[in-house]
Amino acid sequence: MADVQPFRGLRYNLERIGDLSAVISPPYDVISPQEQLLYHDRSPYNVIRLEFGEERPGDSDQDNKYTRAATTMRGWLGEAILVREEHPAFYLVEHHFLHQDRLRSRFSLIARVRLEELASGQIRPHETTMRRPAIDRLRLLRSCHANFSPVMGLFRGDGGLVSLFEEVAKQSPQLEARDDQGVSYRLWMVGGEERVAQLSRFFADKVIYIADGHHRYETALAYQGERRSALSSYTGREGFNFVMMTLSDADDPNLVMFPTHRLVRGIERERLEGLEAALGIYFQKRLLSPQANQSQTLKSWLDALSRKSVTFGLYGLHGQQLCLLTGEREALEKVLPDHWPRPLRELDVGLLQWVVLRQMLVLDSIEKEEDCLEYTRDGLEALSRVDSGAWQLAFLLNPAPISSVIAVADCGMRMPQKSTYFHPKTPTGLVINPLWDEG
Repeated sequence: MADVQPFRGLRYNLERIGDLSAVISPPYDVISPQEQLLYHDRSPYNVIRLEFGEERPGDSDQDNKYTRAATTMRGWLGEAILVREEHPAFYLVEHHFLHQDRLRSRFSLIARVRLEELASGQIRPHETTMRRPAIDRLRLLRSCHANFSPVMGLFRGDGGLVSLFEEVAKQSPQLEARDDQGVSYRLWMVGGEERVAQLSRFFADKVIYIADGHHRYETALAYQGERRSALSSYTGREGFNFVMMTLSDADDPNLVMFPTHRLVRGIERERLEGLEAALGIYFQKRLLSPQANQSQTLKSWLDALSRKSVTFGLYGLHGQQLCLLTGEREALEKVLPDHWPRPLRELDVGLLQWVVLRQMLVLDSIEKEEDCLEYTRDGLEALSRVDSGAWQLAFLLNPAPISSVIAVADCGMRMPQKSTYFHPKTPTGLVINPLWDEG
């Protein structure tokens, strides 16, 4: 049973900061170093100062980006830059965006969700996590005692959630904002005993799938354990027993997912030279030449990818040509782990990770993956970074079907890290979940 509750959120005081668009940011894990500086410069009250502060040369255990975030938040609370809701509320948020030349709208619910151990199966992950981001998020949580950006959760809801808010969405929203990608957000606060009871009943039999924010969820579990062990008495109502989530219907046609492409470096020359022969054992290969310009080239190549099954593109091994790799199913079945269920065996990203990255390129440890791999949603960026010589190879991927993501999670398995990129993400700064009391 999913325990989904309203909470007394912290929100920006619009009388003090003016335009909410100036103080929101994307979640920390999709912000480049250049964007981090941009958000710091945009407003002295931008949430980046809490979510993803700057590192400085003189940082120490007593003065660092985590301690500065805590100091900043206390200052903003004292100056009424951030204000606390008087009563618990759910937050209905509409994401309004352009995708494939069509305007789309998706409603989600921001709530606090009681933490469950992942082994329980009530809250199900679909991706593996990396060590460094988990350490970073735990240090921030220990310092600030608040969720700044929500975990994205999916549920199978048969459209029922939207019907609960038809009248709410006709009213004027409490908050509106727009991000740098042109996505607009409208937010309504939803409270009252009857509505809270309706939502509790709605989620009572739901499984929640972690779509985005695995590190934040696992960090919240670790923080819960630390805080609970330090208490002499425990009620279960303490704020640290919950994590802020944005809950979306997995079957919403306007739930969009992009691929996350892979960049590789640090591969020895001999191994790189033998890669083509190794690939020939498991994949059919076809070379695609560049078009008139890079943007047109990328579109052409991604279109070719989307027409194939069990396919990814390899760039960097043949100059500025893309090698289109289509899996030989019989050969691949012999090398995939026996315990892999069918949904995982059919995912391009799983084949890439296990057959090519782990076995052929020997990126077979967490340390090697963190040192030799980087991820980007931007295909043009992937190509240009290989062309610059900073990276040796780029692997271009198709997006995984959302149904496959759910199926993998239902099997109790996980896809490789950074396998999915749901769009648009709920920005950081619409609402903050404080964890320091039982409210």
